[in-house]
This record gives sequence, C-alpha cells and structure tokens, in this order.
Amino acid sequence: MRPKGGILIHMQNKDRDGRQPGVYEHSAPKFSSKNHTNQPSPSLTTSSVNGSHLGGVAFAWETPLQEVPQSGRAREGEEERRRKRTMAVVASAPGKVLMTGGYLVLERPNAGIVLSTNARFYAIVKPLCEEIKPDSWAWVWTDVKLTSPQLSRQSNYKLSLKNLTLQTVSSSDSGNPFVEHAVQYAVAAAHAKFDKNKKDELHKLLLQGLDITIIGCNDFYSYRNQIEARGLPLAPESLAALPPFASITFNAENSSRECKPEVAKTGLGSSAAMTSAMVAALLHYFGAVNLSHLSTDSSDLDVVHMIAQSAHCIAQGKVGSGFDVSSAVYGSQRYVRFSPDVLSSAQVAVKGMPLDDVIVDILNGKWDHERTKFSLPPLMSLLLGEPGTGGSSTPSMVGAVKKWQKSDPQNARETWTKLSESNSTLERQFNLLSKLAEENWDVYKHTIDRCSPLKADKWIELGTEPREEAVVKALLGARDAMLGIRNLMRLMGQAAGVPIEPESQTQLLDATMAMEGVLLAGVPGAGGFDAIFAITLGDSNQNLVNAWSSHNVLALLVREDPRGVSLEAGDPRTAEITSNVSSVRIE
Repeated sequence: MRPKGGILIHMQNKDRDGRQPGVYEHSAPKFSSKNHTNQPSPSLTTSSVNGSHLGGVAFAWETPLQEVPQSGRAREGEEERRRKRTMAVVASAPGKVLMTGGYLVLERPNAGIVLSTNARFYAIVKPLCEEIKPDSWAWVWTDVKLTSPQLSRQSNYKLSLKNLTLQTVSSSDSGNPFVEHAVQYAVAAAHAKFDKNKKDELHKLLLQGLDITIIGCNDFYSYRNQIEARGLPLAPESLAALPPFASITFNAENSSRECKPEVAKTGLGSSAAMTSAMVAALLHYFGAVNLSHLSTDSSDLDVVHMIAQSAHCIAQGKVGSGFDVSSAVYGSQRYVRFSPDVLSSAQVAVKGMPLDDVIVDILNGKWDHERTKFSLPPLMSLLLGEPGTGGSSTPSMVGAVKKWQKSDPQNARETWTKLSESNSTLERQFNLLSKLAEENWDVYKHTIDRCSPLKADKWIELGTEPREEAVVKALLGARDAMLGIRNLMRLMGQAAGVPIEPESQTQLLDATMAMEGVLLAGVPGAGGFDAIFAITLGDSNQNLVNAWSSHNVLALLVREDPRGVSLEAGDPRTAEITSNVSSVRIE
C-alpha cells in the first residue's frame, strides 16, 4: 500500500515494477486543521542505488507525490479523470550539429548529416489549478503561464477555448513566439485528433490552465563571461563547475542598445530543441500521443515532428530546411528536407485561416522529407569549441547566399554540385568505417588506437596489412573530403560576401586538424563565428581540449547522443540533486 501522506520520488528510468517514467502525479497540499504553521514530523526511509544514500530532507506540508503508470490500462471513471487533472509531464529534445550540408540542405534533394547531442531542452507541463472551478462551465478562456527560470522571465496568457489562440495578459518580456506557437499548435493538434468524448476531456483539462516551464542545458549558451570573470581556466572543468541550468548571459556588445539584447548562444539550435520539447510534452500531457515506448519509426513521433516543424516555421517567419527540428525529434540522421508546400496552410493561417483547419491539413499533408539513421563510427568523438566571438546571424547569411545564387547562377550551381559530391564522399567514408568496424572489430580498434596518438600524415605508415590499410584509407578519405568541403564553403562565402569560414576560424581549424588524433574539423551549419567542431579518434580528446584552451577556445561538454525526443522521469533540476537515489519515502 502507498502511504496516505508523504513523498515518493522515482529517479530511475524504470522502477522495480518496470513502470515507465514521464508522468507523475501531484495533489493539493493537506493543511493541518490544528495549526496552519504545523510541520509534519516525518520518518525517513531511503532506498539506495549502489550503496548511495540521500542525506538531509527539508520541505513543508504533507504533499503526496506519486508516480503514475504509463501502461495504457489506466482505470476508467472518476479516478482516471482525477489522474489526468493532476498529472505533470516532462519531455526533452536535443540540440544539433550540422556536420555537412550547410546551405545545400535548404534545397531538395541535397542531404545533410546532422548529429544530435547530449545538450537537451526540457519542457515541464502541469495544471495551474488542481481542480476545475465550479463556474468554469461558462469560461471561454483559460490561463497559460510560461516560465523561463534561466532568463528570469514569466509570461501569462489567456487561451481561447473556441479558436485556440493565445492573448498576452502580462509578461516580463515581449514574449517568445516559439513557445507561443508550440502551445497553440499542440492544443489544436490534440483537438483535431480526438473524438467528441476525448474533446470533452481535453476541454476539462484545459480549464485547469497550463503551467509550462522551459529550461535548457548550459551547453546551449555561452558562459565564457562568468568563467573569465571568476578567473577560471577556459576548460570543460570550469563549465562543469557551474550550477546546472545556470542563469543566461547576454552578448555584451548589445547590452547598451535600446532593443532587446540577444542571448549569447553556441549554435546548437536552441529554438528547435525548445519547440520540439514543448510540443512533445504538451501532446503527451493531452493524451494525443504516447511517448512512453518510442522507436524512430513511431507514428506518435511523426505527429510531434509535424506539429513542431509547423510551429517552428511560423514562429521564425519562414519555412526553413527543418533539419534542426527533425534531429530534435528523431535524433542523429542523414536528412533531406520536406517540400515547403506542405506548410502552405500554416502560412495562410497567419492571415486568418482557422487553426483547426490548418492542423488537419498539416497532419494529412504529404511530408516527403527523408531521414536515414546515422551516427559516428565507433571510437570517434564529437567535440565542440567556443571561440568566444558570439553567435552568427544565420538568416542574414542565408539571404546573402541566396542573393549570390540568383546573381551568378552558373558558378553557384557548379559550387553546389561539387559541395554535394564532397558531402556524399564524406558520408560514404563514415559508412565504410562503420562497416569495417562491424566486420572486424579487433583490426578496426587496433588501427584507431595506433592512429589516435599520431598526426594524420603518419597514419599511412600504419597500414601494414590489407585490413588495417582499408581502415587508414577510409580515415584519410574522410579527412580529404572535409578539406574539400571547407575549401568550397570558403569560396561560396567569398562569392556571397559573408564569412562562412572567416580567416580566424580557418587558422583555428587548420591548427586543429594538425593535432594528433584529429580526423577532421569544421564550422557547423551555416558557418560564421559559432562554435567549431572536431571529430577525434580514440583517447585523443584531452590533447585537443588543452590545445584549444591555449588558443583561447573553450571546449564545451557537448558530445554526440543519437537520441531524439525523450520522456523524462521528472524535473531535471531535481534529478541533478537526487541522481543517485532510487526512491525516498517520507511518512
């Protein structure tokens, strides 16, 4: 039996009964009738993981917190309705690194290789009110609260229950179009998918209001200023010493302007990750999708993808390639964009088309994007370095490249054809390396281990027998392809008049590729002054980290993580504190 009062927290991916994470239940506080200042006198029982225990617990009131099974066999009737009214959902989505396909991925059928990362955005969705208020039957609006603790911002809205649009009530800032469109499109998608009975349940759920919190891992933002102000070395250890989900800094050069200062970012696609996490959390919260048991071919993931892509495109005012949202939803992949026409209805909606009709068109549309599962070959690592010059303006750079395409179409076509061929060559070499590792792991590992402490010009000497030689040739083939990609990207930048690979980045990348154990390096995505990336072999990471630090480059804690959208066990801020605890019960 569960205790009548107390707290039960599960932090593992599954508890002992095999139940899945992602939804937990919270009920109204039970205040003592004797004395409102009373505190319970709890007795503490702690279950440990690997012998670790949680010491010291302090909180107020007897507030039960119970995990809810995600089994699909939930009881019907009042208990089920009560559970839905009090559940909270936490979903996350990753940031990305576009390794190849910058600019080209904007046009079909060009492909890009995009790696998802361990930097994740989290969306926490729960009801504003524990119970539906008696007079709510007459309401035509409900409340929505959006909170971003890292920015110290809160926005309050009214959501129309008739046309599903948001209206700002009060805000500590001008609002965030990405989260606003995510809310509207997710609510409309749930409404479109449900029959009358489920629509009634959705209506009741919305009458309780929506309390949404969004937080992002530190890796999405620049913390160089804090590190340098504290006199700490430019090293990953300094980043790791920062509190999780730390307050966000702003670009210093914009701080004195009258316009809103721009948050200093590292180019990992924070808006796409945030939008995808919000859409996933909301759709799961409403019961429109079930993200408890995910696979990359899940139809529920497809719904999340369609709604997140739509909300993100409308929020940014244009139909982009969508690789960032696709990787946030599905994880690392080879990506070919969807035809922009699939979002023509969403663009019309901005001019007044009913959102319900728009969502139906989106869900029934012909989404012809292509995605193939991809990940780095074994014993290779992704590293990102922040040069400290702040993020680049991707839209203006893309606009300049498009203008060049129109003004010099022949040279543009030739450059893009060569770029596409080089991108394909790099992809083939990576796939070959993965195949060689699968066919003969011992030879592959032995060759990588021998190459990792050496500079690339020494690798060819290590191919003393055919199988080793095949691995070395594939490594050098990948390296040469990346050098060709970088050269063509520089030429394109010069022709378009934008710094796709600025001189400072060229010097840094050349020095990086000259390091022991570095396979390749480049500027991700649209290029510019964002974080650079490198792919290293074996255990050579630390040498590169040290070299970057000497060049005033801060190595980030980002690594490749092929996962996409994920349902989480609880609030990640709590998980940081109780990560070694299986469960804590206070009675």
